[in-house]
Amino acid sequence: MRRNLSIALLLILASFAQPAFAYLDPSTGSMILSAIIGILASLGLALKTYWYRIKGFFRNSKSAPTTSQDKAVADEPDASDKSDKSDKSDKSDKSDKSSGQ
Repeated sequence: MRRNLSIALLLILASFAQPAFAYLDPSTGSMILSAIIGILASLGLALKTYWYRIKGFFRNSKSAPTTSQDKAVADEPDASDKSDKSDKSDKSDKSDKSSGQ
């Protein structure tokens, strides 16, 4: 009931609108088109990024499936571990060279 009343009120108010005499130049049209394309590209990228989570949500699974790339990244040691090891080996190499001379 309330919705019908608001639609009727909107139509009544729209019928009393005065002409705007507005001008949209071609650059405004291309700006609007660029904004629409940008929004669609952003939505496509978001969909691609979260595809497995969305797919898992609609399958009613408890966790979203992971890709083989995610598993490979999880199995690799942290970059900080690698840098710690290389720092230690560099220090031992320097101490060996300095003691040998």
